[in-house]
Formats: sequence, C-alpha cells, structure tokens
Amino acid sequence: MEKVATGIAGIAAVPARVLGANERIRVGFLGFGDRAAELFQHVRSCPNTETVAFCDVFSKHLDKARALAPAAATYSDYREMLEDSSVDAVIVATPPRLHGAQFCAALDAGKHVYQEKLMAFTAADAKRMRAAYAKDAGRHAVEIGHQACSTGHMSDVRQFLSDPQRMGRITAIDMRMYRNTPRGKPQWSRTARATAEVNAENIDWAAFSGDAPAREFDAQRYLNWRLYWDYSGGSVFEHMSQQLAFWYQALDLQIPRAATMSGGVYLWKDGREVPDTMNVSLEQPEEMLISWSAGFGNNQPGVTEDVLGDNGAITRDQQVRYRPQKINRPDGNEMTGRATHTPEAHMRNFFDCIRTGRQPNAGFELGYRVSIAARMAVDSYRFGRTMRWDAAKEEIV
Repeated sequence: MEKVATGIAGIAAVPARVLGANERIRVGFLGFGDRAAELFQHVRSCPNTETVAFCDVFSKHLDKARALAPAAATYSDYREMLEDSSVDAVIVATPPRLHGAQFCAALDAGKHVYQEKLMAFTAADAKRMRAAYAKDAGRHAVEIGHQACSTGHMSDVRQFLSDPQRMGRITAIDMRMYRNTPRGKPQWSRTARATAEVNAENIDWAAFSGDAPAREFDAQRYLNWRLYWDYSGGSVFEHMSQQLAFWYQALDLQIPRAATMSGGVYLWKDGREVPDTMNVSLEQPEEMLISWSAGFGNNQPGVTEDVLGDNGAITRDQQVRYRPQKINRPDGNEMTGRATHTPEAHMRNFFDCIRTGRQPNAGFELGYRVSIAARMAVDSYRFGRTMRWDAAKEEIV
C-alpha cells in the first residue's frame, strides 16, 4: 500500500498501545535524508521491528524509501503520517529547526519518539517539548539520538567512576573535534548534489522552512541546511552536543551557568554562516569548566576528550583510558576500557524501553540540558558576548 498525503489535520491524543515482549514494533520515519537512511539500517538490525511508513518533503527521498521498503506507506505531510494507526514509534530525523513542532505532535498523536539530536532548536522549543513530555506522563518512550550514551564507552567510564577516589575532584573537561576534507571539497557541502530534480516542484519548501524567516526556494539552502543559522547551529549542534551529552550523562551535569563562544569562517569561504573554526567555554554550576574546540581544516587531534580530576584523568577517543595522578595516587594503576558496542545499540535501547517501560540511556531531560547549553554557545557567538542561564526564570540572558 502507498499513501501520499498533503492535507493538514488535527491530531487527537492517543494512549500508548501495549506491546508484548515479542511483539513487532512498527516504525515511521519523519525525514529520510542521509542520517535517516543510516538509522533505517539500525532499525533493520533490531529484532521484531518493521518500518511501515516514511515522510519527507522531497519526493526523491520518498523514492529512495520505497526502494528500501516497498510495502511501507509514504507521506509528504508528517501530520498525516502521525494519524496512521499502524505506526507505533516515530524516528524524527529532520533539521533541528523543525524538531519542536514535530516532537510535540508525535507525542500528542500517541507515538513513541526517537528524536535525533540536537533535540531542541531554541530554549522556547525546549520548553514546549518539555510541556508535551510532561503531558504525556511517561506513557511513551522518548530517546534522544545521543548514540554514545549506549556505547561500551559509557560502561567503561562508569566502571572507572565507581570508585570516587580514582578521579578525586573533577574541575575540567577538555573536548576536541577536528576534521579535514580534500582541498576544493568543503566540509559538509552537498553542492555537487544540486541536480535539476532539486527544485520547487519536488520539494515542499514551506514545510522544510518551518517557522524560519520566509525566503524564496533555494536549492543550496535545502541541500546545505547545516551551513545556515535559519535551520542549524552548525558544529555546536552536530558535534559538541554529542560529546557534551556523553559527559553530561556520565557525570550528571546540569545546564551551564555561562557559555562563551568565539571563532569564525576562516577556511571555507563558500557562503556558509556557521563557523568552521571555533572554541566554546562552558562554566558549570558543579564548579567545573568544559572547553570544546573544533575545526574543519585539520584532523589533528581528531575527536578526543579528557576529564581532569586531581587524582586522575579519563581520556576518551577510540578507547577509554584511566591514568592516575601519581602525585596524589602513587599506587594507582592505569586502566583501559574493554566494553564493546554495536552501531544499533542506541536504537535497540529505544525499542527495549518501549517494551519494558525502562528509562532510556539518553532521555528527555538529558536532551533538554544539552539543547540549552548548545543554544547558549551559539547565541554567544552570534551576539558577541557571554550568555548566562537564569535558572529561576529558565531563560538565556
């Protein structure tokens, strides 16, 4: 069966359908670009699951979806897909600008939600999403796509942290994210995909734009949405959020008191608005300083993180390692993590939570805190000053 829907309809709240331990979970994809295609393979790797619906604003993406799952329904309006009673769970993999409205609508429609990062585009979106989450009162599972929280690295880190004396007082986390591409091939740019079929006839531009400032159809903005503030927070939303989420979860950290970001478009002069080289400093209420630096012009030192305590340090890159500070722990031993993980582990955790009611590895509150921290950093860069979190008013000031 194929359904193509374009209408707008109200969606009544629907209670969660009880799923047995071995019952098949039926999945719908809201957005089916590159990242969603990867998540589709993760769903395929999980037992007792089936993708039954796809929604996308680009007709060619729906063509790709039909080739992968010919029996699935297809939609061009997500509200119509959410009315489909055959869909138990929705995977939202659209640009961050759209996340707030789509997340709230999915919960209101009675769907379990896997929400790709960054969870919320603005603090106002985060609050609206929290209200929808509170209204749902735990009837549906919500997993945020911070996949590292389901890796063996998290198990290793928690084992290292199980003895507080190993680390002592943690005062700093230094994180880095550096990448490079061949000269003439800008990082993130999809300009080469700007074929004749990327046009206003095949793309619902208004649906893609959401509540962003109105503009005429622009194939470059559609293809390269990560490069523009209207739809994205750049590398802060895409990369810092992932690294930050891991340590916010491992150490149970709260929204930062202050965020300062600097940098610029130093290398890729291709019309992008988001910086290609940047530094973020987050002052945590736990009396801890988190520093994150990133760049798109050199792949040294890669993706690395160091958590620094007066008794020891934890380093995370391809492995997780603990090194004691011999000055305070002369008898301490170095340790190397050994836990393994699979690409679909986070998705499997989502489905397990649907069946059991357990809390997910990356739940709503984690997504909320990380979203606020990331928005504070981006606002600091754009306004040229340090941004602070007013915890009493729950506002960025």
